Amino acid sequence: MANEIGIGFLGMGNVGETVVATLLERAATFRERTGASLSLRRVAVKDPSRARGIDLPGGVLTGDGAEVIGDPSVDIVVEVIGGDGAAGDYVRAALAAGKHVVTANKELIAKAGPELFDLARANGAALRFEASVGGGIPVITPLLRDLPANRVLAIRAIINGTTNFILTNMAQRGESFEDALAQAQELGYAEPDPTNDVDGHDAAFKIAIMAGLGFGTHVPPEAVATEGIRSLAPQDFQYARELGYVIKLLAIAERHEEGVLARVHPALLPESEPLARVDGVLNAAQVRGDLAGTLTFQGAGAGAAPTTSAVLADVLDVARALAEGSQPRWDPGAWRYGEALGLGMLETRYYLRMTVRDQPGVLAQIARVLGEAQVSIAAVEQRETDEERGTAELALMTHRARELAVTGAIETLRDLPEVRAVDAMLRVEAAT
Repeated sequence: MANEIGIGFLGMGNVGETVVATLLERAATFRERTGASLSLRRVAVKDPSRARGIDLPGGVLTGDGAEVIGDPSVDIVVEVIGGDGAAGDYVRAALAAGKHVVTANKELIAKAGPELFDLARANGAALRFEASVGGGIPVITPLLRDLPANRVLAIRAIINGTTNFILTNMAQRGESFEDALAQAQELGYAEPDPTNDVDGHDAAFKIAIMAGLGFGTHVPPEAVATEGIRSLAPQDFQYARELGYVIKLLAIAERHEEGVLARVHPALLPESEPLARVDGVLNAAQVRGDLAGTLTFQGAGAGAAPTTSAVLADVLDVARALAEGSQPRWDPGAWRYGEALGLGMLETRYYLRMTVRDQPGVLAQIARVLGEAQVSIAAVEQRETDEERGTAELALMTHRARELAVTGAIETLRDLPEVRAVDAMLRVEAAT
């Protein structure tokens, strides 16, 4: 049993500073909840001489992460650097040294999860990562603790607050992508370089982790079919609303007999769906199990405070076990290396928006191409005639069709002289 537990930090940016400040401010409360004092031993930062927003105990700052890992008084290492560079090296070294590790690093867990879990097992260490997905929303813990008796069938989530804020503004205010992004950056919701968010990479890391936990199959981030939101235009949201849908960037993982299909892309959701009502910077995740049915978790998915909540939940759980004299390992299981499926096998409905010549017979040509590809049209709307250019905008919804058939038809449509451009193709997600 331990009366005092040493905590070391790798990194202390915006999130790390909030975690450290909360750890210090609530020391008495945390002692009551764990049965031991949580003592801040070491904090590794790039520049120890820089002024900080909090008062730290003397002698804890260092510019060398190895000092955190090598300090025998540090029992739990908290990594809040991010990425799979130096952070990955430090986490591997900490686990190899038998230190318990708490991390918010989605990229590292998505890419190297199975390797790190094996390393933790081999050295009797805990590796906890609740903050890697969904910020303050409990997503990892339910998958590990509450749902293991289920055969998880599908996971569907809105897990990037930046893109959800942008899409909400485009839908509710009619803003362009560029204007909505600029506002997100002005409010601090989007980074100066928003690539990871708006191109879907951040969500791909997160759904890869959730797929691993839900299906026990390692899905590398590069195997997640990923599309961003840059090509969306205000009229897409108008068409969607008229058809009874909203547009969201969805992260989806589904179990199939042949393997796991994981994907991130903007999609049309029925307005009646719970995820359709998740707006602004909120996140939400749906997990569908064969026993529990569909469960929805919703809340603040990013930001220093929600992430601190998740990081410290893991720290307190490990500390409680150490205080009781028990082993704090919580094993995510051995993820097998299964088959990651491609989008070609997907079957759903599709929304297409295209710019066409404003002349008779165009729709007949488009219907012919789609019909030859075994894609039938469910609804069509033509508007936005540009008399000067002699073009019109055409939006159509298909019945259920195979992805390969639709993408093949789109390539043929682009070659038609009557079709100036296929401007958008969105998948339609059925109600759960």
